[in-house]
Amino acid sequence: MTTQDFVVSADGHLLEPVDLFKTRLPKHLRDRAVWEEDFEIEPFVEGGATHFRRLHTAGYEGWTISRYRQTSGRTPEGDPELILEDMASDGVDVQVMHPNLSLFGLYSDDHELSIAHARVYNDYVHERFSPYFDRICPTAPIPLSDVGDAVTEIERVADAGFRTVLLPATPPRSYYTRDLDPVWDALSATGLQPFFHTQTGGVSVNDTEATTLKVVLENAAQVNQPMTERAAAKRMVTQAVYSTLAPSQLICQLIGGGVAERYPDLHFSLIEFNAHWLASLVGGMDKCWVTGIGQDADWWLGKWDDTRPMDDQPDMAQLFRLNEKWPYALKPSEYVQRQFHVQFQDDPVAIACRHITGLSTLVWGNDYPHAEGTFRGSQELNAQQFAGVPDDERKAILGGTLGNLLGFAPVPA
Repeated sequence: MTTQDFVVSADGHLLEPVDLFKTRLPKHLRDRAVWEEDFEIEPFVEGGATHFRRLHTAGYEGWTISRYRQTSGRTPEGDPELILEDMASDGVDVQVMHPNLSLFGLYSDDHELSIAHARVYNDYVHERFSPYFDRICPTAPIPLSDVGDAVTEIERVADAGFRTVLLPATPPRSYYTRDLDPVWDALSATGLQPFFHTQTGGVSVNDTEATTLKVVLENAAQVNQPMTERAAAKRMVTQAVYSTLAPSQLICQLIGGGVAERYPDLHFSLIEFNAHWLASLVGGMDKCWVTGIGQDADWWLGKWDDTRPMDDQPDMAQLFRLNEKWPYALKPSEYVQRQFHVQFQDDPVAIACRHITGLSTLVWGNDYPHAEGTFRGSQELNAQQFAGVPDDERKAILGGTLGNLLGFAPVPA
């Protein structure tokens, strides 16, 4: 990365006030509001973390993290001026920013609760950050548990100057359903672009432990125990296999459901999934619809039923004929190249596969200010992982593609 690169980070987080929802939700919902509390401890290890934050919400009750410490020891805490300082220190010109811990409470199976949280969050972000929308690009969360309310909120945030919305990665109804067409219609009409962040959706207010919390608790248990062969294998399955299922399914549903075909002006950005898996996915999707050279199109397979006549065997089929039933004009990989963007942080495999997936499918982000992100080391990291990548390709991945999509121009020197 050079000083001439225009960098748009696709993944950042706004740290909401800990009492935002308890003070702003409708009064009859405040006892079920997402809220956070800070507390201090003696460090577990010498020089270790002392400031912690605990989350209270359905499925994630008790989720506890040490505070995100920046180079000076402070946290940005939603202060836009501090965020701009941190962007400058990390070489970022524009930061797309998503909710922080409220991500876990915005997309539950209780629609009234979810949409109320979304409205409060969107109002707060507009009040606090709209003067900075030229450098800070917040996503507006939109629950999909009621399509009519989703459309209304999309139109409302568009009027407020938002450029993007945040839809759940695990939706309450599959993304291939035509029931969601009013949502795509509204996005297309307003010009807002949809983002999908990992670990959003799928929360039940009656489930005390969401899947993400269970995984974290299991990882914590493994950290505090001796490493075993089983634990080593299980961690790789969880991180390298299961973690790719949600984004892969999301892409397959949007393309298979014809959403990309019917709404060519919409671009779908998948955030914090990394992208090393994308080359395998596009290869597999295309392979579904091709009968290969030498493969016998008249090959039959199934189960023979001796109780039925020979010419009436509904369980037998020429299976390769299914490959000829692709209903859309482009191949799946071509829709990915045209309309999908997958964000990564530190992923040299994704960069190496950029000409398989398509250059525009890759966008970078630093996951600011999270501890698992690259903030504080992004410039050094990108100098390493983009070594040998032509300048125009590096510039496209680091900011050109996303900046062009969202209407951001390079910041004047």
